[in-house]
Amino acid sequence: MRMKFNKSGQLLLVSAVSLLLATLVTACATLTVDFVFVTSSKASGANNYGNVDVFEVNSESGFMRQIPTSPFPSGGRNPVAEAVSSDNTNLYVVNQDDNSIVQFVIGNDGKVYPQNTVNTPGIFPFAAVVNGTNLFVLDTYEQQPVCSPAAPCSGSIGVLPITVGSGSPPSDTLGSPVANGSLTYWPLSLPGKPGDIVEPTGITVLKSGAFAYVTAYDATAGANYIFGFSIGSGGALTPLNSGAPLAGGAFATGSCPSAYLNAPFIVGTCPSAIASDPSNTYVYVTDEVKGSVHGYSVAGTGLLTQLSGSPYPSGNQPSAIAVDPSYPYIYVVNTLDSSITAFSMSSGVLTRLGAYATGEQPVAIGIDPSTNHFLYTVNFLGTGINGTVSGFELSTTAGTLLNSQNSPYTSQPLPTAVAAIPHNGTGAGVTK
Repeated sequence: MRMKFNKSGQLLLVSAVSLLLATLVTACATLTVDFVFVTSSKASGANNYGNVDVFEVNSESGFMRQIPTSPFPSGGRNPVAEAVSSDNTNLYVVNQDDNSIVQFVIGNDGKVYPQNTVNTPGIFPFAAVVNGTNLFVLDTYEQQPVCSPAAPCSGSIGVLPITVGSGSPPSDTLGSPVANGSLTYWPLSLPGKPGDIVEPTGITVLKSGAFAYVTAYDATAGANYIFGFSIGSGGALTPLNSGAPLAGGAFATGSCPSAYLNAPFIVGTCPSAIASDPSNTYVYVTDEVKGSVHGYSVAGTGLLTQLSGSPYPSGNQPSAIAVDPSYPYIYVVNTLDSSITAFSMSSGVLTRLGAYATGEQPVAIGIDPSTNHFLYTVNFLGTGINGTVSGFELSTTAGTLLNSQNSPYTSQPLPTAVAAIPHNGTGAGVTK
């Protein structure tokens, strides 16, 4: 039987439907906890650029879906790294084959808009970190005419100052690299051994902005190091320990097969990734060959001391590491195992919690910046012709992981890096 409505009843029905729709729209908006940006290195389009997939994360289930119009061109060939500005309004994408960094403004809906492109101070960049108003970039080779994969030389670290623009959201500007005497970068060279080829593998900057650390492998001597730098005004670097590797290095001198760096991940060198905790107290380094994590305490001078029980076993070929900013947990991506190893942290010392399966060949990891409650990995081989992103919900009381709804999620082929910003900068009201 068909119901009949008088005019006032119809108006009430329309009002009720409108209210319901408005409520649904509001609920959907507040359920987006983060925007996640995943670069993929497979060339596409007329310029053979890579891509940036943009996902929104549901605050209840962790479900990740691509926003409308995603993916976006990366603005260069072979994007391998990403970093987000301190105010979460700008995304920096490192394109290795072009020696470039493309700066994007991030819209309120997560869409990215290219603004500026600058060259890195070295050759073949592969890592970038933002701290305050400085962007730190790690290059495979220093800027010398003779440096190339066929004739490798040591790597370098450069610092590019960030000027925050006006507008909403503001468009940042990357300045010229900070000068180091007559150079625009700091070469990773050993005192007394200028001919050694030192391959950088990772970089971290303490949250305080006081110190930066670079892991590296000496291909000439077969040794492994952590280089330390204090950070001065304007981003100028001063090598700790007079430029010599920190005492003992990241690992004892040993045999690490030499393999020069190639995107999307590092194979064959010992120190593969480095991260620091939000209290500026601890630094952690993964050993890709030994399958372990080395932990260090940070002294007031910036020098490092290995923690009790270090190194801590992880999985096969660990290649990325993330420290939860709010909870005492650390997560390590194991490329060969296609897994994550979870650790709890007490006074810096790690205790293994368990291992969790990811998509095939994970190469990058991130934790949601709104609630620090969701975790995701970028899986280079993924499934079939596409890459994937694995999503997890992490227990804030136990550190264990649970697969997010419908994980893994499809990305463009050959994904390499991940970065994220909070939705509206507030966590969208999530209280988990």
